[in-house]
Amino acid sequence: MGYYINLKSISIDKYKEVLKRADLIPSWKVLEEDIDKNLDVIKKYNIENLDELLIALKDKNKIHEFSKQSGLQENYLTVLKRVVNGYRQKPNRIKDFTCIGEETVATLEKLGIKNTLTLYDKILTDEKRTSLSKEAGISKSEIMKLTKLADLSRINWVNHTFAYVLLEAGYDTAEKVANAHYKELYETVKQLNQERELYNAHIGARDMNRCIESAKGLELEVEY
Repeated sequence: MGYYINLKSISIDKYKEVLKRADLIPSWKVLEEDIDKNLDVIKKYNIENLDELLIALKDKNKIHEFSKQSGLQENYLTVLKRVVNGYRQKPNRIKDFTCIGEETVATLEKLGIKNTLTLYDKILTDEKRTSLSKEAGISKSEIMKLTKLADLSRINWVNHTFAYVLLEAGYDTAEKVANAHYKELYETVKQLNQERELYNAHIGARDMNRCIESAKGLELEVEY
């Protein structure tokens, strides 16, 4: 359990099924070709899960060597590594959340809490949130807002802006996103943005579906 998806828990066989139902962006479409065949080749090299896969494809040299050994194209392996690495997206910085005051940001930074990853373990339970609230002198309501932003930030493609959008749209936990219907989520977020102009980027229904699929893979361990 933890901030990121446990890649050791996703076997190569399980990942086959993930890829088969994935809605991949154009530059990742190479992964849709011969899914069973290609991943079975990877399994032959005693790679049983995604954590072991990332170790095997750690850098360009390892990718080159694995390509020579396995016969799989370097481009395919590079894209595969990039997609799997997406499960460990960069945490959002606390100071980038416009809904969090500068004083709160400064206080947390003094405690060594600068991003959603370093915050995460301190907000998992009501007891931990109460402790952080007392230590930092930050209200429990503000700590709860930070809790939800940190939880949402674990979802792939959710940056600091979109975490706030989801919060304001009522999909304020990873669990709520995981249980959402992508069309309803899309329409709710679209309506909210039309009313309040929270972001400029285009976020479509397919993007919402990707977020939901990512949220489904997370450990829903934050106690609310």
